[in-house]
Amino acid sequence: KSQPIMKLFSTIIVSSCLATQAFGVTPVVSKGLSKPALVTHKSPLRQKNVADVSPLFRDPTITRGGAIPGLQAYSDALDKKPITMKALTSLVGWFLGDLLAQLFIAGGPVDYKRLATLSFFGFIYHGPSGHYFYNWLDDKVPGTDAIPVFSKVAIDQIIWCPIFMSVFFTYLGLVNGDSLATIGAKIKNDLFTACQGSWKVWPIVHLINFKFVSNKWRIPYINAIQIAFNMFLSLLGSKK
Repeated sequence: KSQPIMKLFSTIIVSSCLATQAFGVTPVVSKGLSKPALVTHKSPLRQKNVADVSPLFRDPTITRGGAIPGLQAYSDALDKKPITMKALTSLVGWFLGDLLAQLFIAGGPVDYKRLATLSFFGFIYHGPSGHYFYNWLDDKVPGTDAIPVFSKVAIDQIIWCPIFMSVFFTYLGLVNGDSLATIGAKIKNDLFTACQGSWKVWPIVHLINFKFVSNKWRIPYINAIQIAFNMFLSLLGSKK
């Protein structure tokens, strides 16, 4: 039992590092180039013209392989239709999280009803609710200094986490046709376990999130890590 848990948390750590590299950390200028590939030390996703400075949008004449195809179009779509794009991003994140959980943690075969149920939850609730919650949080607690950042992490984990987990278990119960009493018992039995799992991962992730990642990119950044964390949630949510 401990081996799958170790694999899961190792995956979460790797996902966190990769997502941070992509969405928030300050780039390093290469000393071996006459013209630097990255032109500023300010966090790339705080820039207006992110394509000019982010490691994800390197100059194809300098960097072998060029920029990642479609990423600028995705960035533009986040500006034009933020709720829709964040909902679709969460759909993909939850789809991949549960698929990987079923294949590599549970050992298969794939339960397509469960896969569709969790993917739809990402689309209908995780993406849209995250959009409004983080907009509200950034508005009420502005800034990236230590006090605002730690305050946001505390609010996210102490208040938002139990609410989110309760909605998650309620949604699964309603989809499965469970009675309100059964749903209540599920929340009572598993809510604290779910929150404990969150507290082991997300405080560090959100310290990076609230310090370095702009509001626009919070949901994509979170989903990059949540693919691994959703493996834990999908297993917990399917537990009888």
